[in-house]
Amino acid sequence: MKETRRDFIKKTGGCALGMVSLATQMQHLGAMTAMAQKVIDSEKTDGTITDYKALVLLFWAGGNDGNNMIIPTHNDASISNWATYSALRTPQANFGLAFTQAQLQNTEITVPSIGGLTYGLHPSLGIQTQNGTTIVNNGIHELYAQGKLAVVANVGTLARPMTKTEYQNGSVLKPYQLFSHSDQVNQAQTSVSNTQAFTGWGGRLSDRMNSTFNQPGGLIPMVTSIAGAQLFTAGQLTLPMAIAQANNTGTSNLTTVLTPAGLSGTNQIVVARRNAFNALRTLDLDSNYIQAASNVTDLAMQANTALQTSQDVTTQFPNTSIGLQLKQVARLIKSKDSLNISRQVFYVQVGSFDTHTTQLTAQANLMTQVSQAMRSFWDELGVQGNQNNVTTFTLSDFNRTMNPAGVGGGNAGSDHAWGNHMFVMGGAVNGGDFYGSKRPDGSGNLYPTLVLAGPDDIDGGTNPRGRWLPTTSVDQYAVRLARWFGLAPGDEAAVFPNLQFFSDTNTQLNFMQ
Repeated sequence: MKETRRDFIKKTGGCALGMVSLATQMQHLGAMTAMAQKVIDSEKTDGTITDYKALVLLFWAGGNDGNNMIIPTHNDASISNWATYSALRTPQANFGLAFTQAQLQNTEITVPSIGGLTYGLHPSLGIQTQNGTTIVNNGIHELYAQGKLAVVANVGTLARPMTKTEYQNGSVLKPYQLFSHSDQVNQAQTSVSNTQAFTGWGGRLSDRMNSTFNQPGGLIPMVTSIAGAQLFTAGQLTLPMAIAQANNTGTSNLTTVLTPAGLSGTNQIVVARRNAFNALRTLDLDSNYIQAASNVTDLAMQANTALQTSQDVTTQFPNTSIGLQLKQVARLIKSKDSLNISRQVFYVQVGSFDTHTTQLTAQANLMTQVSQAMRSFWDELGVQGNQNNVTTFTLSDFNRTMNPAGVGGGNAGSDHAWGNHMFVMGGAVNGGDFYGSKRPDGSGNLYPTLVLAGPDDIDGGTNPRGRWLPTTSVDQYAVRLARWFGLAPGDEAAVFPNLQFFSDTNTQLNFMQ
């Protein structure tokens, strides 16, 4: 049957547009017009920035249990210690969640900002191996002692600073739908907890910085997701790119991820189809939508050409989803010069942290995957000479209850909670220490007080579970990363609209150089 013009455009133009994964942004005329203007203004040369920086968000979906990721191993009597932790979480021998001090001795760290006391990282963050491959590394634990890994303690979604009393009497605005997975994921990715938001702080960061920091002839957007369309990457003007993670078959190498379906090759039919497609894209350019779509496709095809000569990474990455996602990020960073881009924001994700039962086994497996992947990524950045230029950081829905759930028969888990601990990794990180805020009245420590119904536990009544009130908001955490990335002071309010309500003078949050 004869193919119509409309069918041809669907098969070729649709695929070409899909190459750049317009995803959540195609419906916005502003985004389309901005991309068209980027091509029209390609001759602009003023304000070019030549240095390179990248932010990589590793999102722990489901609510990672921070209480078993950063654990006190000291016996100091004046602060939450290992004995308190063990009593609240119940030893594993009694079907609880608590690690022993012996289990934590290989991942023990010292915290200068908390009086030199010792804490242990989850045991799976230490020495790592993987059966069936040659991957053997020391995980991310040793990066802490090297000053390349920091902990930002007790971070969470907040609409306004609040005390426990204010939370319980409702006198201060709370995040909406607290403890809901989807709502807290959205708030972590948007930094907006007082209302529903439709843009993410990664997208808004690109909105404010793209025209200043990226080369006028940059071939890909500033923001890229390796985990599908995400709210974090969505902006008003930002056009995010989404590509598949790496695999072992070669079908998602950078030489193939932007290849237009049906338009690659040298045989006569393919050449004729490609010529016809290129000719069609020169028509009806008086329409903003059609011109922008044509320009987006032009950029994708130019990027595809540039990536045909890209060199693969040399470090071996684990054959896990998060390992293959970070491998793809490392490939794009290695190709930054050929793509003519000086600022990049990446989103990767690892899931299944919603551990209401069988947490010990499930979290250990996930922490192993994270540690292996982050360490391979770090090692590859070292080979590339990009360790000082790339900062990897974590976010999650929320923490989990200190008091176990589902105790019995080795099935212990934990429930949805609030304030959580985050990792920041990079050569520009002031690592080897804990960072964060104290309570709004200045009391307390960076690490929450491990007392049920205590000063940091928002639960009251007869069944407190240990849900820590965050002392550092997502806004305060994220803006430090954005400043290192190059966000101008005058643009901070546009990216983080609620930052105005939080203290911005806290030196305990200086985790970036």
